[in-house]
Amino acid sequence: MTEHDVLVIGAGFAGMYQLHLLRERGFDVHVIEAGGDVGGTWFWNRYPGARCDIESVEYSYSFDEELQREWTWTERYAAQPELLSYARHVADRFDLRKDITFNQRVRTLDWNERETHWVVTTGDGATRTARHVIAATGCLSVPSRPSFPGMDEFRGELLWTSDWPADANLAGKRVAVIGTGSSGLQTITVVARDAGALTVFQRTPCYAVPAHNGPIADVLPAIKQHYPDLRAGSRMAPSGYQCGVETTALSEITPDETRPALDKRWELGGLCFADSLADVLTDPAANARVSEYVRTRIKEKVADPQVAAKLLPTFPIAAKRMCVDTGYYEVYNQPNVTLIDINEAPIRRLTERGILAGETEHEFDVIIMATGFDAMTGALNAVEIRNGDRTLSEKWAHGPRTYLGLMSAGFPNLFTICGPQSPSVLSNMITSIEQHVEWIGDALDHLREEGLTRIEAGVESEDNWVTTTNDLANLTLMPQAASWYMGANIPGKERVFMPFVGGVGLYRQVAEGVAASGYHGFELE
Repeated sequence: MTEHDVLVIGAGFAGMYQLHLLRERGFDVHVIEAGGDVGGTWFWNRYPGARCDIESVEYSYSFDEELQREWTWTERYAAQPELLSYARHVADRFDLRKDITFNQRVRTLDWNERETHWVVTTGDGATRTARHVIAATGCLSVPSRPSFPGMDEFRGELLWTSDWPADANLAGKRVAVIGTGSSGLQTITVVARDAGALTVFQRTPCYAVPAHNGPIADVLPAIKQHYPDLRAGSRMAPSGYQCGVETTALSEITPDETRPALDKRWELGGLCFADSLADVLTDPAANARVSEYVRTRIKEKVADPQVAAKLLPTFPIAAKRMCVDTGYYEVYNQPNVTLIDINEAPIRRLTERGILAGETEHEFDVIIMATGFDAMTGALNAVEIRNGDRTLSEKWAHGPRTYLGLMSAGFPNLFTICGPQSPSVLSNMITSIEQHVEWIGDALDHLREEGLTRIEAGVESEDNWVTTTNDLANLTLMPQAASWYMGANIPGKERVFMPFVGGVGLYRQVAEGVAASGYHGFELE
């Protein structure tokens, strides 16, 4: 049986940095990765149009000055191939692969209290032990796979955005896309160019803001000159990245000033459209003004008023993940694209020839499922994590319970990077990943220096953090939307708001304060 100081699950951006940092500090650390290479999200998600919604100069590591200066991004919002190339470049640069086992999934984690270590079993039946386990499993890594009657009967191609085949060819074909979240929106925008006919099945329309994407060769040198200041500001910014426009409370702007202020943000594009409005998620009146503005913009883009009406979301803007688009709404002006509202014509089943929606059978050559992920808790619940007769999935049956999103009481020496009840998916993931990786590294250093072998979240501290997370969320409009933040996209999953909404800067201050006070709220032995 192989023994390690630390075992990391996942070789995405979190796992790679955790491996590098702990290896540099002298720990025996090993990574288990289900995929065939590094990259995590960007290894698995290869569907047409896959692209990050955070600007590439921010969605990148800041821990190594040479790395961030030598890598040259080509676009404002990097596409999947470039992001995967970046991940591979990092793995090459720091020689990470020699300490990663690929094409293996961690199946079970069993805590051995007597030996004070985890026994880790992988899919091939092999076992390892590790004093500490760090779950770098990703917040959006377990696909949601809804089942429709008749799926086995369909004679065409059934594709999933979460498992896209390399040889997919949609040119000239009759294609259906089910789902209009981020992956659906990106897929639809690209597939519409080549498909003979594209039919979109939409349950809930989204709010999408233009990316204004393009080459950044002209501005990248200036950005690199000021990288230290940019990074420092992003680490304390609420969303973990900075916006090129001032943050304003819309309630302080007169009605006459509203349109110019929102126009300015619309022309800037991206997630900063909403993030730079300080009260958009706390003031219903302000949110209503912004929501109506975007609905007006959608109507301006879509030529057919009846189609435009179906594309207008009604929930509070930014209560679900905003989408950043590269021509999504304009797709519906193409003669080869049809939109079906499944609230009006529910999908009853798949047939040999296509989809029966309402009373109409639609014939397709290809059906694409863009149905999202079991967010935040799905990857952890997919592993049987056991301490005696208790499992983590049983503990989390009514919603996740953590202290700082880093540990869960009853499961010592098990850390989660960007786990539930941390800023994670409400932030630039790279900013949050670096903060968590470094916090965990410092905690392990502290244990080693003090001759300690065990760390666990205290029950009272966990209870207080769960209450804090819930109370902060309830001060906002975010729980009003049936979002994957709430687990609402997974049948049977209890609806609990999972991320920490207080912002990256506030969270960092809290976490640093906990560490500075001797890891207050954690039990160290």
